[in-house]
Amino acid sequence: MTEEREPMAGEEPQETGPAVDSVLQAAIREIETHAAEAGWDQPERLYALVPTSDLLAREPQLAAAMGLDESSAAGSLTSVEQDQLPADRTLEQTLENIMWPAEVFGCAAVVERLVLPPGADDAMPENQAAAEEYAASHPDRQEVRIVAGATREGATYCALRLKSHDDDMSVVESTDLVPALLQLLLGTLEH
Repeated sequence: MTEEREPMAGEEPQETGPAVDSVLQAAIREIETHAAEAGWDQPERLYALVPTSDLLAREPQLAAAMGLDESSAAGSLTSVEQDQLPADRTLEQTLENIMWPAEVFGCAAVVERLVLPPGADDAMPENQAAAEEYAASHPDRQEVRIVAGATREGATYCALRLKSHDDDMSVVESTDLVPALLQLLLGTLEH
């Protein structure tokens, strides 16, 4: 347990980030582990996040098949993978047209992307096809897998794995790694 202390004279107060929703964090970590086991070059995936206790109450046979009981259900989320996303649309385009039913507490997405170093955008072509080729051939590109999730309560969490450092100890986690994707996920949960 850490205690907050008052800043000393002349010391700037330290910023603390948004509070981490530990239940969402656990769900995102579980999805990231599952994605890592599947390997790279996988399609984009979308998950509904439902309270495990609700799943247990609504679908007792399914819960039993998954090995869930009341003690394991308390305070956890179950990720339910959705059908494969349309091949002719990006995840971002798909998310703009989704509204989850009230039973869905949150959602998560898994995407693989190329990330370029700072300054590389200056030379990025305007044409979409040319920009994709530029990114794919850039010598300093990094391939990453992003798992991002959000809840109806506004909590967000992300896990990011670099292909060049593909091990569990190198996964970067934060509440706000990919703000644009998180905003799209949050938008699917609004009524």
